[in-house]
Amino acid sequence: MYLSKEVKAEIFQKHGEVETNTGSAEGQVALFTYRIAHLTEHLKKNRKDFSTQLSLQKLVGKRRGILAYLFHKDINRYRAIIKALGLRDIIKPLGSRDSK
Repeated sequence: MYLSKEVKAEIFQKHGEVETNTGSAEGQVALFTYRIAHLTEHLKKNRKDFSTQLSLQKLVGKRRGILAYLFHKDINRYRAIIKALGLRDIIKPLGSRDSK
């Protein structure tokens, strides 16, 4: 299995302060990022695996939702986690959305 207990514990210890804090937003984003990277590699080899493609899209949406929560709740934690994981800053402030 690609995601063992040890790997999960290491991810949560690195990004969620302690390995038992599995509910922290930073830990969840780090775990989702790890899983997204794994599914992306799988899809490069198996282009017609549409169920995995759907799962990947759902994971990306969940990660984006948590990042949006962090952005609006505590921008310093948001900036720290995207820097630590090497993610792009795609969340926009609420007031700057285009109204068309």
